[in-house]
Amino acid sequence: MYLTLLALHSLVRWLVSAALLLALFRAYRGWLSKKVFSRFDDSLRHWTATLAHIQLLLGICLYVTSPLTGYLLQHYKDGVQQREIRFFGMEHSLMMLTAVVVLTVGSALAKRKPTDSEKFKTMALWFTAVLLIILIAVPWPFSPFVGRPYFRPF
Repeated sequence: MYLTLLALHSLVRWLVSAALLLALFRAYRGWLSKKVFSRFDDSLRHWTATLAHIQLLLGICLYVTSPLTGYLLQHYKDGVQQREIRFFGMEHSLMMLTAVVVLTVGSALAKRKPTDSEKFKTMALWFTAVLLIILIAVPWPFSPFVGRPYFRPF
């Protein structure tokens, strides 16, 4: 089960990334070009948040089944001294939770703005913050903290 969750989590991160990048592109384009906030833009805002929530649920399931976090919880003093254990047991999970909260708040605020320009601006600013948090917290293969492959096989 753990390996399947890991592969799904790895796959869904690309869906979240694609949706977030497309939402950011549309938000900045709409904001800077004074476009109309269309049904597609609203659906993209909604589905970006929904995919992030699905990813969060997969991440929570991974967290409770992971041998890395299990080790951290059982051997905290030793675990926090090991970069990989600390990264997945504390840093990655807290930063990604923060990213999903920021995304959810930004999405909700954008939805409630009265003008199209304000909707795009709110989405652009909040989703940019989310992108920065995610870029820091993802275990990229080139990361100095802890690297993981771009794709995990099922």
